[in-house]
Amino acid sequence: MESEKKSSAISDVGAWAMNVVSSVGIIMANKQLMSNNGYAFSFASSLTGFHFAVTALVGLVSNATGYSHVPMWELIWFSLVANMSITGMNFSLMLNSVGFYQISKLSMIPVVCVMEWILHNKHYSREVKMSVVVVVIGVGVCTVTDVKVNLKGFMCACIAVLSTSLQQISIGSLQKKYSIGSFELLSKTAPIQALFLLILGPFVDYYLSGKLITNYKMSSGAILFILLSCSLAVFCNVSQYLCIGRFSAVSFQVLGHMKTVCVLTLGWLLFDSELTFKNIMGMVIAVVGMVIYSWAVELEKQSNAKTLPHAKNSMTEEEIRLLRDGVEKSPLKDVELGEAQG
Repeated sequence: MESEKKSSAISDVGAWAMNVVSSVGIIMANKQLMSNNGYAFSFASSLTGFHFAVTALVGLVSNATGYSHVPMWELIWFSLVANMSITGMNFSLMLNSVGFYQISKLSMIPVVCVMEWILHNKHYSREVKMSVVVVVIGVGVCTVTDVKVNLKGFMCACIAVLSTSLQQISIGSLQKKYSIGSFELLSKTAPIQALFLLILGPFVDYYLSGKLITNYKMSSGAILFILLSCSLAVFCNVSQYLCIGRFSAVSFQVLGHMKTVCVLTLGWLLFDSELTFKNIMGMVIAVVGMVIYSWAVELEKQSNAKTLPHAKNSMTEEEIRLLRDGVEKSPLKDVELGEAQG
């Protein structure tokens, strides 16, 4: 039992680590690829289409699609929501100030909490809520600067936040509903997402940047960074599904803010980005919030573990009492008791 717990803990840490390393790596690779000081490849939606195409290819080669059946309409619906999330984020970044874009990303944790409560009747302890507030404040302090809002940008931000939150909740619920593995689900949805993005992505990119991808002059350096970005995207996508499948959409959002802290630190170390006292204070508050969140989740697990044996004992005592009173003699009551146990 102890060895199983240790093995599970190692797998959990591995999933977290893979997501943090691959996500931070892909941000750094894309920064070099897309910035004017790098290769000026300003086609974010098309690049995401390449990411999912390579992910789909890896799934096909490794035969990861498996035998679990998920209705095609659910796969298409999920892919549409996921692509709406990607496109919404791109438009939100274009139409809003960086400050408001960061605020919209920070709003995802409370939105996920509310949506899980509405869709799955999920409740959170006071400690978890408190830790989430600390994380949001910390990341807000270190990332939010100028905040300018306009109606179009606000609408795009709302669509992006709602679709991203719904997509992340759906990853976990689809895995549980169809007893399907993380990579298996990703392998089923990636080809659909790739198809949509490769067809519509160039038009979205043209609207956002005013440039056509067909007019871009490819260099060996740009091709190398596109391949690096696609390779990291496979690990990033797989680890996202792993993390949400193992934990929850809220935990994944908290982890996302850990990546923000890592990106700011690496930007300062590798790209000479400015790191002010305000940034450092915000990062410290965010890390403290993440530590509190980990403690709060562990406390919630222990509390649930204590209530489960009590519930089981109560049910056993109830069964004994019913049996003693002769309920087993009635066929109708037997059926009802069987249903209650199921």
